[in-house]
Amino acid sequence: MQTASEKYFFRTKVSLVLYLRNNYSARVFLMSSMSKTVGTTEAASLLDICCQRVRQLLAAGRVEGAKKEGRTWKIPLFNGMPKIIPGSRGPKGTWRKKVQAALTYIHVIRQRVVGNQANKEKNEGVIVVKRGSRKPEYCHEVEINGHCRLVYRPDHPLSSGARLWIEVKPHVHLKTKVFAIA
Repeated sequence: MQTASEKYFFRTKVSLVLYLRNNYSARVFLMSSMSKTVGTTEAASLLDICCQRVRQLLAAGRVEGAKKEGRTWKIPLFNGMPKIIPGSRGPKGTWRKKVQAALTYIHVIRQRVVGNQANKEKNEGVIVVKRGSRKPEYCHEVEINGHCRLVYRPDHPLSSGARLWIEVKPHVHLKTKVFAIA
């Protein structure tokens, strides 16, 4: 019979690593990042290199824990990033070693659009601007002064449930506007 905590760990596919120190006290580390895998395109995006370079690294066996299943690669993430084994020759790799600063996400809340259409006196902001770990900002218009990209990931939605959003780097300036009811 499993305890509630054991069921939780098995259900979330979190592996536990136990090791003993010199004083024989056990320490537990949750390795939740080990259970998350990505493909070559997402790994290239995280490392900020092209997909072909990721495939070259995979062919050379330099991506730790990567497995080929059929025609696709499953690349595990360690602290949110694929782990590249350094080569023995040539210059050092120029790929990103750490997860970049938190991006800004912009998406539309469909329920608020429907609510505003149903009740003409209601004028809630339908665009959400989520900057890093700050509270979301609701508005009617967003002006983006810099590079951004439109992302559609139906299999990996944001924590809010959004499957289509705009990603903006942290250094890009955004101007939000909220309109009053006319």
